[in-house]
Amino acid sequence: MSITPQETDLFSLLEHRYSVRGFTDQVIEKTVLQEIFQKSQQAPSNCNTQPWQAYVISGERCRQFAKSLAEAIVGGAPSKPDFDVTLGFFDEYRQRQVDCAYALYGSMGIERGDKAGRGAAMLRNYDFFGAPHVAFIAMPKSFGIVNALDVGIYLQTLNLVMESYGVGSCIQGALAYYPDLVRKELGLPEDDSMQILCGISFGYEDKNHAANNTRTVRADLGENVSFYE
Repeated sequence: MSITPQETDLFSLLEHRYSVRGFTDQVIEKTVLQEIFQKSQQAPSNCNTQPWQAYVISGERCRQFAKSLAEAIVGGAPSKPDFDVTLGFFDEYRQRQVDCAYALYGSMGIERGDKAGRGAAMLRNYDFFGAPHVAFIAMPKSFGIVNALDVGIYLQTLNLVMESYGVGSCIQGALAYYPDLVRKELGLPEDDSMQILCGISFGYEDKNHAANNTRTVRADLGENVSFYE
């Protein structure tokens, strides 16, 4: 059955979208998958450079890679990201991170002191939360922050296009931590010119998965925006 975008407006998409961390095994039709990524090409970028590169893995290959990736990480594979992933959160930014973790782990019934439970929840990132699709997002290694902003705009566009098709997704910084394993799966050379910035797991939401009950709140406008007259 063919899927078409929902008749909805941008504000509804923004209001109802949330990160999905539990998926059914239903694969998105190839034509729909191509439509989603084609429409996302409309994202703006500096001088129209379109610096993003998306590597999409689907179906059984996606699930097999998830299995091998998780096994490699549990087995002690070294984390060698292509860029500095130090977060350095502080003050209100740190508090928002903590609040997000409380919301997520709380929805799954994982207590603060449950190290094993939290470790298992973290490892689910590398199982792509059971999703039948994953996309790794990259840009040339020679590019910097200005181009990374363009990739961020692309990611938001992709995110909202997926939402308009009824496709759930979760953008994951954690999927940038093992780029060598990703390049090996994709058949790319170790010295490939692209750096892996993040990944996005996506598919149809499993409404019964506890993690999908997680909701976060946004700061009051005055905390993020200043108006000058």
